[in-house]
Amino acid sequence: MALWRAYQRALAAHPWKVQVLTAGSLMGLGDIISQQLVERRGLQEHQRGRTLTMALLGCGFVGPVVGGWYKVLDRFIPGTTKVDALKKMLLDQGGFAPCFLGCFLPLVGALNGLSAQDNWAKLQQDYPDALITNYYVGCCPMRCCYLELLPVLEGTSALSLPHSIISTLQIGPGTVRQLPQSGHSSFHGIGLPVRT
Repeated sequence: MALWRAYQRALAAHPWKVQVLTAGSLMGLGDIISQQLVERRGLQEHQRGRTLTMALLGCGFVGPVVGGWYKVLDRFIPGTTKVDALKKMLLDQGGFAPCFLGCFLPLVGALNGLSAQDNWAKLQQDYPDALITNYYVGCCPMRCCYLELLPVLEGTSALSLPHSIISTLQIGPGTVRQLPQSGHSSFHGIGLPVRT
């Protein structure tokens, strides 16, 4: 409980920094969970560089972009009614999510060393499924709750949680695919290299 209070104090004092670090931590933790529970790699086979890449993406891209978007969204649609939350969810999922995924997936590909041609092919292959998966997670009552409470939560790390969860949940059974013209395979949606 003391740790939670310390976190809340830090969040009140430095909301942007704490939000960015929280997004990075959640994405790094999501990758650890993915490698250990989904892929069952074990500690010896754990790809530490991959986890570091995801944590850095959370700090350098996801946290700032999603946090900034939610501030814009709250200014664009002020209010906390259920109708306001529904409007926010529709704008978030209809406008922001497609753009965000369209930037996030190629960024991951570039960080993994894909050529422009392979990255484009991977985006064409993975984008539709990633967007559909995002809609399964993003268009739900829980999402409306986050958006309904947005003014109350502004400046808290809960704002970056939904997209961090989405980036983790895009891994599913049967989603390892071979990239065109490449010796790598990737997890659908996240696109991190795995040994097959």
